[in-house]
Amino acid sequence: MLHELLLALLGYTGDLIIDVREQQEQSGAQIPLSPDAPISQEPTFKLAPDVSFVQPSERDVIERIITLGFYYRELDRFAAKSRNLSWIRSPNESLLLRTSQLLKGKASKQSVYRRAIANGIVEVLSVYRSAVLHIEQKLLSDSLPIVATLTQGLNKFFVLLPPLFELILEIERDNIYGGKLLNLLHKRCHCGVPELQTCIQRLLWHGHQVMYNQLASWVVYGILHDPYKEFYISSQDDKDSEQESAPHVLEKLTRLSVADTSLNDWHLGFHISLDMLPEYITMHVVESILFAGKAVRVLRNPSPGFQCKDGSSHQQIQRGFQRTQGYTMTISFQNNSLDNTLIGEDLLPQAEADKIESMLQDLKESSEFHKRSFENAIDTIKAVAASHLWQLVVVRADLNGHLKALKDYFLLEKGDFFQSFLEESRQLMRLPPRQSTAEADLMVPFQLAALKTIGEEDRYFSRVSLRMPSFGIALKPSPVDLPKVKVNKDGDSVGHPDASLEVSLDGWDGISLEYSIDWPLQLFVTPEVLSKYQRIFQYLLRLKRTQMELEKSWAFAMHQDHIDFAKLRNDSRKSSVPQHRRQRLRPMWHVREHMAFLIRNLQFYIQVDVIESQWNVLQSHIQNSQDFTELVGFHQEYLAALISQSFLDIGSVSRILDGIMKLCLQFCWKIENDESNRTTSELGHIAEEFNKKSNSLYTILRSSRLAGSQRAPFLRQFLLRLNFNSFFEATARGVLNVVNPRPSVSVLQ
Repeated sequence: MLHELLLALLGYTGDLIIDVREQQEQSGAQIPLSPDAPISQEPTFKLAPDVSFVQPSERDVIERIITLGFYYRELDRFAAKSRNLSWIRSPNESLLLRTSQLLKGKASKQSVYRRAIANGIVEVLSVYRSAVLHIEQKLLSDSLPIVATLTQGLNKFFVLLPPLFELILEIERDNIYGGKLLNLLHKRCHCGVPELQTCIQRLLWHGHQVMYNQLASWVVYGILHDPYKEFYISSQDDKDSEQESAPHVLEKLTRLSVADTSLNDWHLGFHISLDMLPEYITMHVVESILFAGKAVRVLRNPSPGFQCKDGSSHQQIQRGFQRTQGYTMTISFQNNSLDNTLIGEDLLPQAEADKIESMLQDLKESSEFHKRSFENAIDTIKAVAASHLWQLVVVRADLNGHLKALKDYFLLEKGDFFQSFLEESRQLMRLPPRQSTAEADLMVPFQLAALKTIGEEDRYFSRVSLRMPSFGIALKPSPVDLPKVKVNKDGDSVGHPDASLEVSLDGWDGISLEYSIDWPLQLFVTPEVLSKYQRIFQYLLRLKRTQMELEKSWAFAMHQDHIDFAKLRNDSRKSSVPQHRRQRLRPMWHVREHMAFLIRNLQFYIQVDVIESQWNVLQSHIQNSQDFTELVGFHQEYLAALISQSFLDIGSVSRILDGIMKLCLQFCWKIENDESNRTTSELGHIAEEFNKKSNSLYTILRSSRLAGSQRAPFLRQFLLRLNFNSFFEATARGVLNVVNPRPSVSVLQ
């Protein structure tokens, strides 16, 4: 009986000690459990009921002891199932057979982390088996063996095996794997039993070995080795493949093989899997891991067409010793060949990769997981990756030159070019854009302006291209009557019953630029960044166009006045028509001057106080920073400051400014198409609306919400220029407090 009891302690039942799950009620025979049989919720090892020579007290002791055998068997079954490598198929096995088995659900979910935990459980069970063997030797050598010997030798395992059984029971019941399994073990480590805590920490150590291997593959080589989707960094392709059919996935991979895969990997290829993120690893740390791996992928897989900026490959660029969070590294780029077989190693030297791997190896060999040491190592790895990526983007790819080009063209720094372009296209923009040829029509004045103002030394202009969006609505057949539209109170053009089917003159506000970005600058200048530049460009171009039209209207009026004066001198009848027109339009020139005054000051504020000052701040950051992530943040702050200080993010202000620019353009067109007294009344209406909107703009800008905040530090200077003689303040107060009737032409006069 003692031998059968010892066998039961190792999971083997017999005639005296039985497993109630294996027993059939009909015949009383026993059948072995299937390897895939679920784990029982409670111990099923019992002493056979027909054993009558055992006292009740001894029966209780024996049944308590043999529960260890049940725990051992279930733990051993779990370890064998998790460590089973039979799922590795022969290469000769047909794909059709594998697919059919997957569809039938025969292939169970595999897990590298479960296999690692199973290895730790096997270590615990080997200690248990050694204890049982030692008890057997002691019983054989004892002349009078007693059950107390078993109790004494196995008492410490009552602290270990039941909690381990509950652990695997929860793992199987909730299908826990990957990062979730690490999280579960980390929670179980916090207990008051030192022996159990040591055991769980050993299991967690085995799980961390897998995590460190995946981490090293990711941050050292840029390879995500995660066949069962258990790592907290996951590939977007894996997510898409779960939702798409095989033909769609194959087609997508074919398309990506032609495109620049490194760019796709950087922006969309990888993401954080929150389901697999252990709670003891913070989001900041895992974001650093994600960035470091993506940076290493970029550095190790450069684009075949990548070339350094002129001169950078012919000089030695040394940054000396850079100390980054306790980690000293030497960054030295020498006169190396740009051969594609060597450039990857040149971008990330092998010595740096070895240092990263060494840090991870030190963490891997530690018996316990130290959160502070882990976070410090990850921060250092991120700093190394960010520094080398900074060298690639800023130094080798000439980031500052491209930022200057974006400033020149998207922020209208090259004012002579855009002045020439607007003058060349002025007559064209007097007509509504034609849907089919609008972009081609603009290319002629665009190229003429480039020939006049852009020199051959500007090697960035070839990257700039003009775009005009398609409208998708019908165009007005005849543009002759366009300058005669009416104006509503918001400054919008109305009048014709079919106005909704026409493209107004404001259709030219959709003019945009495109800038060709090469690898690796696409990591920095993303489509989102270009859209922000696009938004600012369209706003500045409308502003410059409005300013030019106001100047041209004054030049046109002076030219017309000189013609009328010459006719008056040569006319023997001394007609009063030219003199009457001069007297009739004279009040409008005061309105035009008010418009030009507002537009000029607004343009000066944006170009000098906002763009130039923020550009200087960005340049100082670029010179003082050698971290790619910091540089991205500085550039985002730069764009955010441009948008906020230009009031593009305040709907009320931007709508008023748009309305003012529309009124100014309509005013200029009315002046140049003066035909009757009806035009004079329309000009009076435009003047009234302009006064209302300009006073509303001043009132909003001088409010404490804007002028008293730090979002626009130079706003007070702008307001001072507008209100240098208190005219705006007095006018705005009158508009707010007095309901004035609509002014007539005589009043304006």
